Amino acid sequence: MNAVITGASGDIGQAIARAYAQKGYKLALCFHENKQAAEDLAYEITRGGGMASAFSADLTSEQHVMLLEREVIERIGEPDVLVNNAGVSSQMIFGDVSLEEYDRVMDTNVKSMFLTTRAFLPYMIRNKKGSIINISSMWGQVGGSCEVIYSASKAAIIGMTKALAKEVGPSNIRVNCIAPGVIDTSMNAMHSRETMEELIDETPLMRLGTPRDIANVAVFLAGPRSTFMTGQVLGVNGGIVI
Repeated sequence: MNAVITGASGDIGQAIARAYAQKGYKLALCFHENKQAAEDLAYEITRGGGMASAFSADLTSEQHVMLLEREVIERIGEPDVLVNNAGVSSQMIFGDVSLEEYDRVMDTNVKSMFLTTRAFLPYMIRNKKGSIINISSMWGQVGGSCEVIYSASKAAIIGMTKALAKEVGPSNIRVNCIAPGVIDTSMNAMHSRETMEELIDETPLMRLGTPRDIANVAVFLAGPRSTFMTGQVLGVNGGIVI
């Protein structure tokens, strides 16, 4: 089994990669800026008996994604699973959002998913099998104050997930979405400890989520126990959004 994971140098991407490696997947670890983290992860997985290679690409560029596609097929093989995890956050008052910031968030969170899915989907259609897993956010479900553009981008991911699931279901391809809640990652380092404590208090399970919590669901959605699930949005949020 082969899997392509975007945003593989981040906390959640690394956790998904490690979980997939434990299941015997051959991995394409896609990164943009954090080369060292991606290569270290590939080395760690390979040293542990798994199979993983790191691939550099700007997923907002059609040319870069086309090159990535060729390199992944040559070195890893045709994908059985695609995890669209690449993304950036943005927190500011709506009136302060510049067009450049809007483009940055929408390109990274939505356009990249479109380009990467478009590149690898034909192999799944030809093979009549595949699982696409998109990483959204709880703010894509309910919206977050001072995170309007981020929320919009994550809502777009949910809409694309549901529509594509209908389109490619007849080809035996499943498309599902994970909507994380407050996860203990470096992306949330912008928040003060006081803010994080408030978010924990608002979460019924009274803790932050971990990257492994997301990885466990990603393994489930790619595996044999979810073969009749498609077009679904799984909230992994400790109950903060119900």
